[in-house]
Amino acid sequence: MRGVLPTRRGGLAAVLAGLVAACEPVPPPAVPAGVPPAPVRPAARPEVPPPATASAASRALAEHYARIERQLLAQGLLRTDGGGPDTPFTARMLAENFLRIALYDEYVAAGGVMVQRATEARLRRWEAPIRMRLSFSASVPEATRAADRAEVARLAARITRQTGLPITLAEDRANFDVLILDDDDRRGAGPRLRSLVPGISDGAVATVTGLDRGTFCLVFAFSDPGSHAYNRAVAVIRAEHPPLMRRSCLHEEIAQAMGLANDSPAARPSIFNDDEEFALLTTHDELLLRILYDRRLRPGMTAAEARPIVQRIAEELVGGES
Repeated sequence: MRGVLPTRRGGLAAVLAGLVAACEPVPPPAVPAGVPPAPVRPAARPEVPPPATASAASRALAEHYARIERQLLAQGLLRTDGGGPDTPFTARMLAENFLRIALYDEYVAAGGVMVQRATEARLRRWEAPIRMRLSFSASVPEATRAADRAEVARLAARITRQTGLPITLAEDRANFDVLILDDDDRRGAGPRLRSLVPGISDGAVATVTGLDRGTFCLVFAFSDPGSHAYNRAVAVIRAEHPPLMRRSCLHEEIAQAMGLANDSPAARPSIFNDDEEFALLTTHDELLLRILYDRRLRPGMTAAEARPIVQRIAEELVGGES
């Protein structure tokens, strides 16, 4: 099998550099009459102590990510509103964002490791139904597992509505595994990855087992040699994440494994942008998925072949080029 895309929710170095020390949200100013209110952003949730079975390293990571979530929320990031009047986009913007996100890879293999470098690619997507299986480290509490399963079930139904591709949760014969692993299990995940994806490269395994803490989560999608249709995917989500960051990782990695492999700083409102403004799949992102799975496009298309078709679909979805 050929590994097609590793994608990672990154940009953390830039985000962390701008974080403020204060963690308490500042009350919003009064809004004059007739002015639409600013998008509602979630308040930070109190952290739940990690279970007793978590290692010291895992507990330290949980505290680290809880601080990051509080700081991002205090900056007005990790929005969950899906976009609104403050984030308009045109058909032309949507088409350009699609071409950049769906027809470029964010990472390439170089010297046996994954290197961040946007590289033009061909259109990839699933052609067969997805059977998705969630697996958890023993340290993940049952209540958290139930919340994650419910979130993935809602997301799968949402993506199915946009793409027409059936996505179901399954316990066996899965072709898309979502591994929610604590630090110890992630470091030792090599044999499990090789079992799930026979022939997976040493570089892909090393990317997972050697993950630095600035990388929140990742996904690999695979296709057979000579094909641009995905038939296998594995996502790795850190078990140490607090609730909103867990949901954010699930949304981005599952959506990226559908064939939206790249990020773009111009994409807004979107989770396919490393600025962390949006935590969850947006209305803009739903349209990207609708374009990707439109039958007028086909796996293997180049950006030049896809461009006029994508522009036409975007105009149909948004209503012209204005």
